[in-house]
Amino acid sequence: MSDTHPIVGAQALGFQWPTLDPFLFCVHHHDHYPPGNGRLGPAASLAGRQIGQDFSQKDGWSMYHGEQVPGFPAHPHRGFETVTIVRDGLIDHSDSLGAAARFGQGDVQWLTAGRGIVHAEMFPLLHDNAPNPCELFQIWLNLPGARKMAAPHFTMFWGRDIPSLQAPGVAVSVVAGALPGAAAPLAPPPESWAAQADADVAIWTLKLAPGARFTLPAATGQGTRRMLYFFAGSSLQVAGHMVNQHAALELDAGAAVDLRNGDTAAECLLLQGRPIGEPVAQYGPFVMNTQAEIQQAFTDYQRTRFGGWPWGSDAPTHGDVSRSRFARQPQGEELLPD
Repeated sequence: MSDTHPIVGAQALGFQWPTLDPFLFCVHHHDHYPPGNGRLGPAASLAGRQIGQDFSQKDGWSMYHGEQVPGFPAHPHRGFETVTIVRDGLIDHSDSLGAAARFGQGDVQWLTAGRGIVHAEMFPLLHDNAPNPCELFQIWLNLPGARKMAAPHFTMFWGRDIPSLQAPGVAVSVVAGALPGAAAPLAPPPESWAAQADADVAIWTLKLAPGARFTLPAATGQGTRRMLYFFAGSSLQVAGHMVNQHAALELDAGAAVDLRNGDTAAECLLLQGRPIGEPVAQYGPFVMNTQAEIQQAFTDYQRTRFGGWPWGSDAPTHGDVSRSRFARQPQGEELLPD
């Protein structure tokens, strides 16, 4: 690769994908769950799994931290945001604000943890007579030090409202940021780094049919960094360079980059933004600027539980297959996708 080539670096994809400031974490969960057992769990033996800590992908799926229903029971966060993009299946969300949701089918939940929140993300297996596939991205977006103790904020974007660009053989979903040819961007949560006019944050998913071409436009911000994750497909030509394995590609954000797909359908995730450029101190679910702030986060959580847990279970779910998608705001207002 020459010094002027727009691919700055490349890394193979593992379970946790590499990220660039202002992003902290990115994971692609893709589980081929079997039919359910009538109690929202799998109608399959759990033998051989480390229940409560199962990331095995045995038989193509994991229980994660769930014991009866797959998913992530109640756990705290402070100092950053989670962006959850559900591509298949449904997620049951509950949090310490009193917000709840069942969402999926292209919906996105954007949660500002700020000074502290506890939430659960469970993957109910609603169908007892058919498989229950589940696919999602979870992305952690950092908050600058001045906003790490902002009030927590729950935001739901229904799939129908997310701007998209459709071109021959190409579909781009625009969760954050502006893309020429797509509708006006959605408004991020008010305290988000993405809400800053010069942060140049973008979160896009791209689908390319066999042989399709698309040009990523150059970023508009100064100092923006960009990562393109090629995660599905057999090959992808990026600015004339053939990529034959799934990879995280750091691109020169200031350059337009031509993508040319191979002979099978391909998919990519793009994350970009101007770096926050502050020290990062992280321990598990807390991300602050100093170790002293991390210790304070533990102390505060032990003392306050970040507002308590208003649910009767650490792994709450929201009913059987008859309960469709919804979002209930902390104030009690219920929102529906249709």
